[in-house]
Amino acid sequence: MNLNWVTINVCDLQKSLFFYTNLLGLDIAEKLGSSDHQIVMLGKKDETKIELICEQNKKINNPGNGVSIGLEADDLEQLISVLQENGYEPVGPISPNPRIRFYFVKDPDGYTVQLVKQEF
Repeated sequence: MNLNWVTINVCDLQKSLFFYTNLLGLDIAEKLGSSDHQIVMLGKKDETKIELICEQNKKINNPGNGVSIGLEADDLEQLISVLQENGYEPVGPISPNPRIRFYFVKDPDGYTVQLVKQEF
């Protein structure tokens, strides 16, 4: 069994796309749907995706509810600087052992994203 994607519902697709593509650097793999039910798949072709779903006038309650999305960063410190410059407040760094560092940041809808750098 393979994990194909993780779905999150978003209120403002443009804000979410700016966060995930412009700030975090994810690719748009595919766009689907209609004007009142939009779907965007983020990530590389043969990798696990993040699916953003935006339904017109749908309110999101308790985004994530204890779940976080973990993303590996090529340059963690640079990414954190870009997020801070854009008004986000990453929490960290957290380093439970010498080989890993990470930050947590909330996306535009309040979902928790964990930004990780592993040292091997």
